[in-house]
Amino acid sequence: MRPGSSTDVEAEPTGIGAITPPPPSPSPATLSRTERYIHALRTFAIDQWFLLALSILIIISSQVQVPLDQQSLKETIVTYAAVAVIFFITGCTLPTSVLIANYTRIKLHLFVQVQCFLMTSATTFAIVSIAATDHHFMDPWLLIGMLMTGCVPTTISSNVVMTRQAGGNSALTVVQSTIGNFLGPFLTPVLLRMYTGTGAWYTLVLPATSGGYGQVYQRVFKQLGLSLFLPLFVGQVVQNLFPTATRKVMADWRCSKLGSFGLLSMIWQTFDAAFATGAFESVPGRDMVFLVFMSVAFYVIWLGVAFGTSLLWLPRKDVISVCYCVPAKVSGLPTFRLSFLPRCSTNV
Repeated sequence: MRPGSSTDVEAEPTGIGAITPPPPSPSPATLSRTERYIHALRTFAIDQWFLLALSILIIISSQVQVPLDQQSLKETIVTYAAVAVIFFITGCTLPTSVLIANYTRIKLHLFVQVQCFLMTSATTFAIVSIAATDHHFMDPWLLIGMLMTGCVPTTISSNVVMTRQAGGNSALTVVQSTIGNFLGPFLTPVLLRMYTGTGAWYTLVLPATSGGYGQVYQRVFKQLGLSLFLPLFVGQVVQNLFPTATRKVMADWRCSKLGSFGLLSMIWQTFDAAFATGAFESVPGRDMVFLVFMSVAFYVIWLGVAFGTSLLWLPRKDVISVCYCVPAKVSGLPTFRLSFLPRCSTNV
């Protein structure tokens, strides 16, 4: 037999030392109808486990809540612990050089932050102004809640987790989220004062303020430092001191999945607080429908602007990151308003 001939096939090893290949997976066409349904459900559950777990947690929080006198403690523990876990994992998985390189992209920072603060707040103010033409259309605190949502910075934890799952530039998302939340305590009060200084009827419920932002700055930067910057720095140190062990733990043991569980715990605590305080019952059904509709509309508009403008000059991974950072807001549109209302209802 000539070498290289089509019939010149190397004989497979036989005997005790032979490696037996695993049996091929059964083709879906060979399965019965019941087996196909089970296979499809199993595949769906594996692919969409996050959404399924989120739905289960929302159902649980609607039926069983942490007592009101322990809500503050629960929020503090979950917020600090979950964010710290997410950013420690991020610090362990992102190369330091990549993180530094993304911090130096000044033009991109301006591009994202202008949209996060100015574009979103301007569109929200336009919708609130239209809705406020009818004094009986909506509670004034809900209008102020909508306005405040447009002025707050992008969220942190969900952006990082979702960008990683979507195959985007996680380092860029970390950078934009940290910059946005660092600027938020300074820009959000200025934007709110500008939009609520028009003398519109719904702004009359706001109490008179004369500054007093020192405690807010202290609380915000304390939380950012302890739950974001410190865990990120520690993760970077661990990664550079023990690179092989860190890669093994994060990749082989799949510890990076803990970030998704941290995000789920934060979402659970938000809905748990909303149900415990009766926030959903305090909003009329008509207003609830409008809030849900406008939440979807805002997200679609902001996402469309972010996608259309970034697609013109950014690579795919950066586009994914921008599309998560721009439309996301620090507390979520409906959740923020519903949790904001009970605290302010005594002033109405």
